Amino acid sequence: MAVADIVEQFFSRVRSGLEPDAAHDYMATRVAAHQVTAENEETVERTPQNYADHVREMMKAYGAFHLQVEEFLAVEDRVYVRWKQTGIHVGEIDGFAPTGKPVIEIASAVYRIENDKIVEYWVQIDREGIRKQLEQNAAR
Repeated sequence: MAVADIVEQFFSRVRSGLEPDAAHDYMATRVAAHQVTAENEETVERTPQNYADHVREMMKAYGAFHLQVEEFLAVEDRVYVRWKQTGIHVGEIDGFAPTGKPVIEIASAVYRIENDKIVEYWVQIDREGIRKQLEQNAAR
């Protein structure tokens, strides 16, 4: 399967929240997840199961969110995806009580594919933008 197809299906089935447990179809047993938070890079190990749990946690916080891919590029063994996720603040997020108001996440990631599975990715999320929305929503 082409690397673009693997990531496209991963997004449409797993990352979208529609079928989190299908993560094992697209992810290697162990995946290096490089995450940038407040200018600090942290690498955590993800398994298909804990990635599925992560998606379910997002659903508890944002409800049945809408995921819109805004840019998608594939080169050799890597796929770049930029997306916009829109949900409703229905669960606690970073200490903010639910407000029932919309929250938008802007993020991007590069996925590396090996043997038809995601084996590594680098993700950046506009966490400051999310925090500002949560503060504004809480103040209203």
